[in-house]
Amino acid sequence: MVNSEPGESLLILSDVHLGNDLNDVAPDGARRSARVDADLASLLHHYRATPCAGTRWRLVIAGDFIDFVGMAIRAPEGESGPRRTEEERAHGLGNAADDGRIKLRAVAARHPGVFEALADFVAAGHALTIVHGNHDVEFHWDAVKEELRALLADLARRARPGGVGDPGGSDVLARIDFAPWFYYVGGVAYIEHGHQYDTLCSTEHVMAPMSPLDHRRIMRTFSDVLLRWVVRPTRGVPEYGHDRMGLFDYVLLAARLGFVGLVRLGCRFAAAVVELFRVRRSYLTDAARALREEHDRRMAALAVATRVGLDRLRALAALQVPPVTRSIPKILASVLLDRLAVGIVATAAIAGLVGAGRHHAWAWGLAGAVALAWWLAIRHLAAQRRAWFGEGLDNHEALAERAGHLASLFPAAFVVMGHTHTPAMVPVARGGATYVNVGSWHEAEARQGDASPPARAARTHLVIHPDPAGPTGEFLTWSAGGPRVFSGQASPVSGPADEKLE
Repeated sequence: MVNSEPGESLLILSDVHLGNDLNDVAPDGARRSARVDADLASLLHHYRATPCAGTRWRLVIAGDFIDFVGMAIRAPEGESGPRRTEEERAHGLGNAADDGRIKLRAVAARHPGVFEALADFVAAGHALTIVHGNHDVEFHWDAVKEELRALLADLARRARPGGVGDPGGSDVLARIDFAPWFYYVGGVAYIEHGHQYDTLCSTEHVMAPMSPLDHRRIMRTFSDVLLRWVVRPTRGVPEYGHDRMGLFDYVLLAARLGFVGLVRLGCRFAAAVVELFRVRRSYLTDAARALREEHDRRMAALAVATRVGLDRLRALAALQVPPVTRSIPKILASVLLDRLAVGIVATAAIAGLVGAGRHHAWAWGLAGAVALAWWLAIRHLAAQRRAWFGEGLDNHEALAERAGHLASLFPAAFVVMGHTHTPAMVPVARGGATYVNVGSWHEAEARQGDASPPARAARTHLVIHPDPAGPTGEFLTWSAGGPRVFSGQASPVSGPADEKLE
């Protein structure tokens, strides 16, 4: 999407993950910190009432606003929807349009303060754009978009019966829009979530993310499968950080779970692997080829609507990385089966050679050689895993590298992404642009007995003001006293809130 009002001031944040603690499958999981909701509502109230240099504020949420993927809830009695699959009955509602609407209503009920503040922000005359992330791809469905618009319009009507224009009516609805791929203001900002540069989370076709097996549902990524099949049902596996768990971490987890827990964890992993290969096979179907054609058609329509040109969109798509589910070696590496297989073979070989060593001295030397080969193989597989997948949510370098290319394709002072949950501000394109990762607003509640408290959300956001001499930006974090300059640490520090990043 290209902004038609370049005179607006932009307020940009990402990765709120509302609803991520809605879990009917394992209800004793970590709860979301209530402080984050209070802080986010305070931020929205603050900017709603703060004059800006532009014609109005536009809040751009750069993906993962609603955690459709992260939540696991059952269908309420009497709710309609596509016929539930066995997997959806076991793990909670899926990602069909009707399921997305049910989930969205549950999130609004869990986080009323945030939704009320957001509605009041829009009712005051400001605008809202939501860019899809990998956790809220359900915003692809028109029915889910309209559900959010209706929820906010109803709240706006209640909050401001005498507000700007027609509160809760056409004026409010017109100020809420969605960007399925990116949001661009020429010369000012290019904004997308960033998951398309992460093979664990990318979708095959960003403009047509449906499953070839069932066009009523979204295609599952590796991250989706692991969350639903393994992470959410298993106590002790963190939702954020599980991608950095190694084979040894899972061995320790299995030891804590006991024999029954170990068997259940093994069954969940086995089922997840079967699902990953089912997803891979779907790429080879005639329906997958039809989806590619549909994606190309929608990309051509987007090129016309935004007037950015089809060649530029194709160049943008070429920067994306294919999903891990397209490759058998990557699937095996992603679930650590390659290391497990090497370990089993090496252990069996060493055990046999040690047994033979009682009669043949040469077997001891050969056992040592096998152990060395095992160590070298593990080092090689670890390096290969890093090359393929980066460092999980800390995959900062890949996004920063892509940001330089994006600044060339879409000239802008700021290239903005989220996804990694790690705030960053780096010059790119030889200093011609600034890459900003706006961090996250996701924070778990500390629980008694935790070995270490959860990491505090940075609560970072980027403000961009129009200026005849060129846009100016402020990279800020929210604190009890309001917005303050982000210091590069998760907790805010004192400083003038109007410090500029030219």
